[in-house]
Amino acid sequence: MAKDPVLVVLQLSGGNDYMNTVIPYANSLYWENRTTVNIAEDKVVALDDKVGFNPSMAPLKKFYDEGTMAIVHGVGYADSPRSHFRSMDIWHTCEPNIVGTEGWLGRAIREFDPNKENVVTGVSFGPSMFRAMSLPGVPVACVSGTLDNYGMLPGIQGEQRLKVLERFKNAYAPMMGTGAVMDYLGSTGIDSLAGADILKAAPQKYSSTVAYPGSKVAQKLKGVAQVHLADLGTRVFYLDHGSFDTHASQLGEHAKLWQEVASGVSAFFADLREHHAADNVVLVMFTEFGRRVHDNGSGTDHGAGGVAFAIGDAVKGGQYSDYPSLKAADLSQGDLVPNHDFRGFYTTILEDWLKLDAKPLVNGSFDKFSYIRN
Repeated sequence: MAKDPVLVVLQLSGGNDYMNTVIPYANSLYWENRTTVNIAEDKVVALDDKVGFNPSMAPLKKFYDEGTMAIVHGVGYADSPRSHFRSMDIWHTCEPNIVGTEGWLGRAIREFDPNKENVVTGVSFGPSMFRAMSLPGVPVACVSGTLDNYGMLPGIQGEQRLKVLERFKNAYAPMMGTGAVMDYLGSTGIDSLAGADILKAAPQKYSSTVAYPGSKVAQKLKGVAQVHLADLGTRVFYLDHGSFDTHASQLGEHAKLWQEVASGVSAFFADLREHHAADNVVLVMFTEFGRRVHDNGSGTDHGAGGVAFAIGDAVKGGQYSDYPSLKAADLSQGDLVPNHDFRGFYTTILEDWLKLDAKPLVNGSFDKFSYIRN
């Protein structure tokens, strides 16, 4: 029996430095611009004779070598505002020209479950629900900590708990029908009751020999694995890590962040493979923008073009798109110019992996790459 495809989105919040992630070590312009904030050539984890990984990403190279990791160069959009909040809004809603209100993955979840039959079709791991998953009428279960301590009123059991939940439901219900915002809060609050109870059971069903690192991102990924392995019907997971906003003291902080991501992702896929549950999972990573070509002496400032990744057994590994030009005449305000629209990156995932019509979800038609195996 064919398994439903599952998507895990790992957001690298804060603006990850593209040039010190996938390093163009053979390009003399890298060394001219990164006089201080550079990765020594003998430390670069070479992928070919032109580019290589930051050494802290070494645990991810096995995926690239086995052909299950796609690197998509130059991802972004035209006229980047270089603002964290606005740029994330654009990535989350696929609306670069107006302030959007509907998340692209909220729309996808509605396609999967139009009648809200499964309130854990989408699960968000973070302090609040990501806007990418936000859509009125679409329930999303939100986990702010670990699943072991998750749930509505975990310390209250039995008859008392049922009474408290009933009061909670009655308090929310009158909100519905009193306006768009209150409708959203009311339906979301009621749906969260069921979602919390469903997810609470996931750790009880979980057993693994894989030891996850103690970092926040690794523990979130462990939670994703627990829910996925509990076979609850979740199709979309979302989590983040950061902050990659490395204006100062970048080399140490950037290395730490990528070490946490790389070791966490490595443990996550080891866990899924141990349970023969990796074949229907694709994990993607993106950031809201890259950083400036020229360093500031200690770090790097907000830029434009960035890099995105896709990892999974269904991924056709390799490098896609071209590394943007580092030549001064080709830069925009000192930044790399994106050459692959992020909505095209989404389109590949939506159409080739999740088997959905991408146009209404990303607001148009965009060129895509074939990094998903048929």
